[in-house]
Amino acid sequence: MKNEKHNSSCAFHHHASRREFLTIIGAAGAMAAFPSLVGAQQRRGAASSPQRPYRIDTHHHIFPPVYLGKHHDEIVGRTTRSGRVIEEWTPAKDVTAMDEAGIEVAVTSLSTPGVWFGNQAEARELARKCNEYGAQIKRDFKGRYGSFATLPLPDVDGSLKEIEYIYDVLKADGIGLMSSITHNGQDIWPGDKRLSPVFDELNRRKATVYFHPTGPSCCVNLEYGLAQSAIEFPTDTTRAIVSLVLSGTTIRCPDIKFIFSHGGGSITSLLGKISAPERDKKIDEAAPHGLLNEYRRHYYDVVSITRNPYSFKAVPYAFEAIRDMAGINHLLFGTDAPYASQVEAGQDLAALGLSLDDQLAIERENALRLLPTLRRA
Repeated sequence: MKNEKHNSSCAFHHHASRREFLTIIGAAGAMAAFPSLVGAQQRRGAASSPQRPYRIDTHHHIFPPVYLGKHHDEIVGRTTRSGRVIEEWTPAKDVTAMDEAGIEVAVTSLSTPGVWFGNQAEARELARKCNEYGAQIKRDFKGRYGSFATLPLPDVDGSLKEIEYIYDVLKADGIGLMSSITHNGQDIWPGDKRLSPVFDELNRRKATVYFHPTGPSCCVNLEYGLAQSAIEFPTDTTRAIVSLVLSGTTIRCPDIKFIFSHGGGSITSLLGKISAPERDKKIDEAAPHGLLNEYRRHYYDVVSITRNPYSFKAVPYAFEAIRDMAGINHLLFGTDAPYASQVEAGQDLAALGLSLDDQLAIERENALRLLPTLRRA
């Protein structure tokens, strides 16, 4: 870690106002690295681009050595067809890629499968070591990283102890969880009443909780010629959202800010069915202001929903659906690094042709409002 320290000259003061931020627009030579803001500026008559990284990436993965140790094959098998993208990852290489993509801060998290492999003691140890690793790279690369720390769920007691350590000692920016957990062959979604003490404590802490998709045991062996991440991951994201809402967790824990990956998975496609079911007392209690209102108040990253599957260029279909449901101010920039190109994430978003205000909201300002701990000098 010490050998990989990177003293970037690109970071700038987080307290900059929008007007101050716009004063860094300069040298046209940065156009390739910062296509998103460049496009927005040119549409408004400017002929220049930012000289420094400004984006905040809220969907960004790390691979602590201890995490890859004992469960290397399972982690690789669940996330990618090749282990190279994981095995060759280092923080120093990552920060270089961030600079090229115009990313000032990346908020790190674990990808699937998380730290739960069925052993409580191991999960507690993995969670602690992974969280300490995330805190260490924040210190080593000051100003470049935030962190969504992990919990050893479904171990409630262990998770409560880890929450205390995460917030009181490590000072993490939020919590990163999987969309479901499998324990003893049973799939558990976050609205499960057994997990209520954990979410109640996170509510007390006014936490930001980020969910990354995974594949539940019910669906890991489905054979249809696509990776599990193509269909089951977004579907499980939707299950997690509905689980939290219909269990009454979101209304019981109003001070938690929830973030869901990949535009909320399939939520916009299923909205007609999951926002207007037959009314009953349970639903009225879980969502007294309506189910749609509960879905709208969460946050969603735009990873993978700005790309046209036919031409591999940005297309507004999926993006417009989540924008219409949640609003621009509830959308966050992400890259899914290192599984996907950080530069291409910016290019895809740029091609949507958004206004400068909407561009800045997604790429930076929404994240700063949601995660004020990122406002560090």
